[in-house]
Amino acid sequence: MQVIVCDQPDEATELAANEILAALEKKPDLVLGLATGSTPIGIYSRLVRAHQEDKVDFSRVRTFNLDEFVGPPSDHPRSYRSFMRKHLFDGVNVNEGNIHFPPVEGPALRDKCRDFEATIRDAGGIDIQILGIGRNGHIGFNEPTSSLASRTRIKTLTEKTLLDNSRFDREKDSTQKLAPTLAATAGIGTILDARRIMLQAFGRAKAEAVRVSIEGPISSFWPGSALQLHDDVTFYLDLESSALLTMVDYYRQVRKNAQELEERGLM
Repeated sequence: MQVIVCDQPDEATELAANEILAALEKKPDLVLGLATGSTPIGIYSRLVRAHQEDKVDFSRVRTFNLDEFVGPPSDHPRSYRSFMRKHLFDGVNVNEGNIHFPPVEGPALRDKCRDFEATIRDAGGIDIQILGIGRNGHIGFNEPTSSLASRTRIKTLTEKTLLDNSRFDREKDSTQKLAPTLAATAGIGTILDARRIMLQAFGRAKAEAVRVSIEGPISSFWPGSALQLHDDVTFYLDLESSALLTMVDYYRQVRKNAQELEERGLM
């Protein structure tokens, strides 16, 4: 695990986006695992800019989103499909047939979730998984007590997650249909199968989840802690989200040493 603490979120976002673009240059058919929420918007805006200004080609990229709500239709502005179209897909030349979301419509969702896993395998697995983290440590919609070996499935969302999710206002929605309490999510085991994991967390509200995920014991009560089991994961943090870490000075030294070794051609 590598922990990169930056002075500002923009610095961390730039580092993460540049890594993705470098990987895409080496592998034009890169397989990306994508997250939603406010945290990854900066990465997506930089990818869009790279396509529009530098003509970076996304036509062979394949994407798998982590999660989607059960309830809103796919064309509803509050669905995660709409979120991704707005912040990424409409701005790059990704092939529509290469975009995948966990299933939330129709019968036999359990079988469709297994099919989603099979589609990831058929694509050769996810090369880079982008993650955020919830205040309660959830990654994707894997809420506390999720199995660390879990696969794609339908999950009931916690009250804390519902409160944190500002896209749905149950008080204004008299039908309650646009305030879902269920979501389809890739599992923790699915996430850990990715070759590379990049997690961004910004702001003081994420500090406890960050601390436990990096320095706490591995526990299903803090799903992010499962990332300690992965051999190639980086946390991209700002000063506020890293405020509760006890070994920040060490993490800075590790990064400095790694940069020096790379400059000397030893990495």
